[in-house]
Amino acid sequence: MSGWPRTDSRATTAKRYMFKAAIPVLHVSNSAAAEEFYCNRLGFRQEFAYRPFGGPDPCYMGLARDEAELHVSSFSGDGVAGGVVFLLVDDVDELHEELRRKGVPIDTGPIDQDWGNREMYVKDADGNSIRFFCPIGG
Repeated sequence: MSGWPRTDSRATTAKRYMFKAAIPVLHVSNSAAAEEFYCNRLGFRQEFAYRPFGGPDPCYMGLARDEAELHVSSFSGDGVAGGVVFLLVDDVDELHEELRRKGVPIDTGPIDQDWGNREMYVKDADGNSIRFFCPIGG
């Protein structure tokens, strides 16, 4: 049987699956440099690091800060450098002050955008853009 929508009994009795989270994967060229930037400068913590060949790279690394998760990978097939990730935060201006104190170069902002967000952008050594945002006035 083919086609959509399904008309057999499985369509009404099938379990519904709910999406829970999306975890972006950014490509990096050097996992040690990425760990220093994301953990020491942006405040993430390393959850895991998979290095199957014993050296520093290639590496697939899981990072977390508060409720946000982010993965970085130096494996050749995992994306290309120059990716973008948006991270919702409580207060862009407070985060700006924290990152400024740590000497993190701010690429853009904080700035109020026409679409209702207050945003700030930073870039890692591979040109990946990490964009922090919160609703204006919220």
